[in-house]
Amino acid sequence: MLNPAKSNRSLATRASIAGLALGWTALSFGAALSPAPASADGGPYYRAELAQPAGEATIIARGTAWSCQDTVCAAPKKSNLRPIHVCRHLAKKAGEVTRFTVEGVDFSAEEIADCAK
Repeated sequence: MLNPAKSNRSLATRASIAGLALGWTALSFGAALSPAPASADGGPYYRAELAQPAGEATIIARGTAWSCQDTVCAAPKKSNLRPIHVCRHLAKKAGEVTRFTVEGVDFSAEEIADCAK
């Protein structure tokens, strides 16, 4: 005859194992399907130089978190906005942008001027 306490424990153990396996599978799929970092070398996606030092170490501009030190700010890609709009939002929060780089490519003088609009 089966011992009911042992049978319940066995059922609970199997349910726990199944739950852990399901959780692990979900995490594995999530990692496999998540997008790769925007910059493969681990550097910032956006980089900006300001005319004046940023007033804060962290600036949130339209959902993008910028890390700033003195007149240089950097941010990962967290937005689907066009880069010119990212630049404009930063300029509204931090002041005049004198240089703006996207994935290592500098904005032209015309694009920098457009950033101030």
